[in-house]
Amino acid sequence: MTDLGTITTTVYLRPATAADAELENVFQPIFDRIAEGNTVRERERIFPHEQVRWLTEAGLGRLRIPEEFGGFGASLEQTFVLLAALGEADANVAHVWRNHSAFVEDRLNAPRSATNDRWIERFLAGDFVGGGWTEANNGTLAAMATTIRPDGDRHLVTGAKFYATGSLYADWLDVIGRTEDGALLTALVRRDDPGVELVDDWTGFGQQTTASGSATYVDVPAEAGDVFPVTERFVYQGHFYQVAILSVLTGIVRATLRDGVRALKKRGRNYPHGLDPVAAADPQLLQVIGEVSARGFAAEAALRQNARALDALAAAHAAGDPDLRAQRVLEAQIATDQAQLVIIDAALSATTTVFDALGASGVSTTNLLDRHWRNARTLASHNPRVYKARILGDWLVNGTDPVPDLFAAGRGGQGN
Repeated sequence: MTDLGTITTTVYLRPATAADAELENVFQPIFDRIAEGNTVRERERIFPHEQVRWLTEAGLGRLRIPEEFGGFGASLEQTFVLLAALGEADANVAHVWRNHSAFVEDRLNAPRSATNDRWIERFLAGDFVGGGWTEANNGTLAAMATTIRPDGDRHLVTGAKFYATGSLYADWLDVIGRTEDGALLTALVRRDDPGVELVDDWTGFGQQTTASGSATYVDVPAEAGDVFPVTERFVYQGHFYQVAILSVLTGIVRATLRDGVRALKKRGRNYPHGLDPVAAADPQLLQVIGEVSARGFAAEAALRQNARALDALAAAHAAGDPDLRAQRVLEAQIATDQAQLVIIDAALSATTTVFDALGASGVSTTNLLDRHWRNARTLASHNPRVYKARILGDWLVNGTDPVPDLFAAGRGGQGN
């Protein structure tokens, strides 16, 4: 792996310096507070504005910023493991951070400049970024209807988006659109500008308080320095977005195990054909819990391995070595596809089989254990798992390049 300490880099990325214990000491108490109200927020669809603010004030948004610039200096592995711990506390709150974290990563990968210094300062001040890439009923980037047109020394953004995750909590919205000549740009616009309208109309049965509804923009200004060509976004952006979701899914498996253990201990009776009159002593029910724990082990192991591949890719990019970077992109793609298969299977299996240990009482709306399956199923639908095993097999057997060209005409997806 490239050692950034031995090179001169023109980007903001640096070797990780954060200690696991330090990060846990800062954030785990906040995660524990967030977990306390999780079922109430889920049941009553209460948006976690206060909880997001706690995390912003604690500095979760500056995890990846190097210490020399005022951040924690966390690695991607540390970042995604923390996101999984937050996902265990509340899968909705964890998902809210996906777009913000990705844009921070983009600016850390960008060349150092006065403009990007200003963005680093905004992150350090607690500014939060929501998403605005996907357009409803519009399958490809080639069909993008949102426009970003020049207006003096700034640009104006007009269009409509859906799956605008995190937008209701945001100070800035990261919006993709097209110029008159067809070039793709992303523009950062202020959440409170008069031309911005955000609506909580997300109808999914899971992830209900992530503010993933619709957004409209009418001549919203994006100032100089806040507009970037999409092709210049960081090279592992697609991987980052996927691994962020896999982190939340890993957290859901851990929450399922936690709640499953708690529910089995509370079970007051067992079936006549059980192996012990005490449910918590029944070997078969204990086996179910053990299997759920193994799913969690597999998910976290896959997440860590995947994140390490991205750390290696980030180091290659910072080193300015295009050949090494290309190799690391391939390795990261393989790791992300494999992790997606492992973690999604772990989450969907764990959130279903845990009920085998709990009996009819396990489906009580008081416990709300169904939220784990609903949230996992919703997150697992974001990326096309159905294609991943075929792509991996084709690469292993035939050497077919597994790295997609996200911006190929007519093919590029929109990040949902």
